Amino acid sequence: MTLRMTRRAFCGAMAGTAGLAALPVRAMAPKTLTARVATAQIAPPKYAATEVWTYDGALPGPVLRVPQGGRLARRLVNDLSVPTSIHWHGIRIDNAMDGVAGLTQEAVPPGGTFDYDFAVPDAGTFWYHAHTNSFEQVARGLSGALIVEEPDAPEVDRDVVLVLDDWLLNPEDAQFMEPFGHPMSLSHGGRLGNLLGTNGTYDYAREVKANERLRLRLINASNARIFVLQLAGLEGWTIALDGMPLPAPEPVEAELILAPAQRIDLIVDVTADVGETAALVRFDDDQWRPQARFPVAGTASATRRDGPAALPPNPNIEVPGIDSARRLDMAMEGGAMGRMSGAMMNGRAIGFREMAGQGQFWALAGQVGMTDTPFASLDRGETVRVRMTNETAFAHAMHLHGMHFRQVAEDGTLGPMRDTILSYPDEPLEIAFVADNPGKWLFHCHMLGHAASGMTTWINVT
Repeated sequence: MTLRMTRRAFCGAMAGTAGLAALPVRAMAPKTLTARVATAQIAPPKYAATEVWTYDGALPGPVLRVPQGGRLARRLVNDLSVPTSIHWHGIRIDNAMDGVAGLTQEAVPPGGTFDYDFAVPDAGTFWYHAHTNSFEQVARGLSGALIVEEPDAPEVDRDVVLVLDDWLLNPEDAQFMEPFGHPMSLSHGGRLGNLLGTNGTYDYAREVKANERLRLRLINASNARIFVLQLAGLEGWTIALDGMPLPAPEPVEAELILAPAQRIDLIVDVTADVGETAALVRFDDDQWRPQARFPVAGTASATRRDGPAALPPNPNIEVPGIDSARRLDMAMEGGAMGRMSGAMMNGRAIGFREMAGQGQFWALAGQVGMTDTPFASLDRGETVRVRMTNETAFAHAMHLHGMHFRQVAEDGTLGPMRDTILSYPDEPLEIAFVADNPGKWLFHCHMLGHAASGMTTWINVT
């Protein structure tokens, strides 16, 4: 039965609501995102459930979706016993909403709240995570996916978010190994887990159909692990990196390298036959192991589709004025097997042995940890080039808050837009960006133990 409203009924209904205009308007409270303790069956069923720190009791946290150009509003409710805050990773955000305790806001105390409310200018795959003692809080589980949806999304059969992670658990009770800030992990490659998984479980699987087309959104939420990945039973194209669309899809013909905090958007077609299992596989212990399995049940269509079109570009992605840009140098130093004799810490020169005694092992541009003065004071709108030299024995995933950058090749050409870049030992690299977002912005290694033990600085855009 079809219901129709006549003109007379409509006018009567409107007359009945006329008096509402005189009533006071009460602002709606924002949706909440509660940081709290929960349990999760991370390990196989023969092990106990693990006590984790979560957003809304989920591991990883709930997938937040918002349309491009819209606003995200969430009230952080801290039900933990320690202070916390949320960083919205990769979003070119208002500085006051960036979530860095001690730089852009005070940490939210136990029982406290903080209202995050900001516009999202870029479509793509982003994520959110704790930014107070993040080397521990993220390792305990405080992270989740943030998806900003394009007005015209690519045509796929499924949009699948895959949050890759690892966990360092005690084999006896399946609880987190402590301390999180162990000197060995801080001074070496970082906290590496003994159990790897996807979307909060060691054995992620999702049933698909032959010839089905998937959008896979890969997010590396681990503290320090660099994932080396391949497709099996899938044919794919990379369409975006760190939330930023590529000018054209790039066929996946080799390994995919995903450093901590980086993201890769893929469009893949299921080429495995019915009864087989397609997979995203990782290189681990000298062999390929499944990171995410896709058992094939049924057939979506008789034929495969043509390759995908490029995603629409995000706004303000050009980096002009490269030749005349201000040039800065940033040396990465320290760590085990490093050559650093000492650096500046708390305003004075300090030797490496004394640094290590205070739990600090790394330096950026000769400075250990945060300083009262920024690494660089930049004018809004100026183009900057930063040359980074990795003088350590380890790789570092360098992340700039608030802005994206492009890698500058030796011939001066620019790479894709990124917010996190992997730096290898003895391989200098250079990035360029437009300082178009005012505020105090963190610049640090996203091997989170490295950031906590010295590899953190900041820039100021005025």
